[in-house]
Amino acid sequence: MILAILQARVSSSRLPGKVLKPLLGKPMLARQIERVKRSRSIERLVVATSNDVSDDPIEELCGTLEVDCFRGSIDDVLDRFYQTAKEHGATDVVRLTGDCPLIDPEVIDDVIQLYRTGEYDYASNTLEPTFPDGLDIEVFRFECLEQAWRETKLSSEREHVTLAIHRHPERYNLGTLKNERDLSALRWTVDEPDDYELITKFYEALYPVDPEFGFKDLVRHVDANPELMTYNTGHRRNEGLEKSLAQDGNFSEKK
Repeated sequence: MILAILQARVSSSRLPGKVLKPLLGKPMLARQIERVKRSRSIERLVVATSNDVSDDPIEELCGTLEVDCFRGSIDDVLDRFYQTAKEHGATDVVRLTGDCPLIDPEVIDDVIQLYRTGEYDYASNTLEPTFPDGLDIEVFRFECLEQAWRETKLSSEREHVTLAIHRHPERYNLGTLKNERDLSALRWTVDEPDDYELITKFYEALYPVDPEFGFKDLVRHVDANPELMTYNTGHRRNEGLEKSLAQDGNFSEKK
């Protein structure tokens, strides 16, 4: 079974409560779930949040949306993923993060197709970024997740679930999906206030016209409004990862 695990927490040092901030009257996480559910390849979706009381509203939202919710370690996200996948009998796992409300179901399906046809252990559109930051998708075998969960000790690898997999191309067969046009400079994730402002602009412009607007619609909109290309690009990609690597003394991540 292909299980999508969407990790989400209320606590955030840079933008507290971001996953519950409103987008056209609904929490950002609810908008993201709407989009993920349109994937044709995902067989089941679970939101994985922490067992901290601050994340009770996420579990309540999942109940309202009739989406499964798993609660686990607040800091050991790798353990949270492993326990979620194990409980639901996943053979393959799709990793999604709750700060990506523009995630595209077609891109999800494209990564899953690459993963399947290439018979990869792990496939993503993140190792060699060509998609905007915020369209990140990773797919991997449950056995790889289990090996990482059992073997890894570094705090960065416990926090950033797949590091212990894609850091080892000598051990795992890795696949990469690339966009025809390099749009990796665009930032469509939500970590800072100006990120949220940009996402709100996208939803206000595109959702009323077509609630199922996709990646190509977003690109056309940005091309027609070039000021949106640099609206929030003063932030580095993977700042959270860089911080984690520094904390455990591991300053270089293999790409």
